[in-house]
Amino acid sequence: MAFIDILKIKNYIPIRDLANMLKVSEMTIRRDLKILESQNIVKNIDGVIIYDPMDSSLREESQYDFNAELDKQFKKKSNIGKYAASLIEDGDIIMIDTGTTTQHIISNINPSINITALSYNINILTELRKNPNIKNPNIKILFAGGYYYPNTQMFASVQGVKFIEGIRATKAFLSAAGVHEELGLTCRNSYEVATKKAVINSSIKRILLVDSTKFGVIRSEYFCDLDDIDEIVTDSKISEEWKNLLKEKNIKLHICN
Repeated sequence: MAFIDILKIKNYIPIRDLANMLKVSEMTIRRDLKILESQNIVKNIDGVIIYDPMDSSLREESQYDFNAELDKQFKKKSNIGKYAASLIEDGDIIMIDTGTTTQHIISNINPSINITALSYNINILTELRKNPNIKNPNIKILFAGGYYYPNTQMFASVQGVKFIEGIRATKAFLSAAGVHEELGLTCRNSYEVATKKAVINSSIKRILLVDSTKFGVIRSEYFCDLDDIDEIVTDSKISEEWKNLLKEKNIKLHICN
């Protein structure tokens, strides 16, 4: 269980108790705690860690708007999506995560290949339906439905998660709002977590699509460790420090200009 997950269950916990639960030193906890404090996710009051989901910074995150995010880093996201599409091979069964970068995959898929694509976002589904291959049909579409969240255009439900768990994919194309060496991959919304975990567990190869601004960032909702990722597609602004770290972890790095 991750640092954040424990805090969400208990709401508050002494540093010593958390160190014992995670079998790490108090120094390690205090080091990670500084990062979470800087993100306004927790508070340290006399050696007791308090999770504060009503912090104003988190309320701002809940106001995330998909359409507004589309314009941010647009060229980088477009290039990342195009490169990711080149990794798709004939016969692949792919899962495409929520996000403004992952939607750029669809229009760049090689028109000569046959694939099955699973999604759970209205924007991804719309792009798939617009693809001319659907008339052939070279692309077979699977959709995991549920409650609709307008701010991310995502559908999520227990039934949708079970549907994903019953599928096996050759490749999953994932998104994240934050990528951190020790605290893993995070997103903004708690409703995303179960779906992302199901996709990761149901896929042979996990490919993360993120622009370089996401490295070193932490959001409130943890969904996997960095070691759970096989490949990363990002832009050329990624730092040398991160390049070296990913090489040490044997995570294949694809860099787009």
